[in-house]
Amino acid sequence: MSSNLRIRQIPRWLSIVFTVAVIANFVAMGLAESPLRIVYMLLPPLFLLMFTGLYIFAIPYAAKWRRSKA
Repeated sequence: MSSNLRIRQIPRWLSIVFTVAVIANFVAMGLAESPLRIVYMLLPPLFLLMFTGLYIFAIPYAAKWRRSKA
């Protein structure tokens, strides 16, 4: 599998993890007062989504910058 395909699949799987964490958070809030670990469970996939999304956003600009330098 090429690295480009792998890089693009990471945010897809992270978004699934994040969606499940959000659903678990809403279920926990509906049942009772949710413990902090369920609330904080949303943060790691959210930050990873942010960093991978920024990386994928920057790839075309970096390639364009490299071409202009050469």
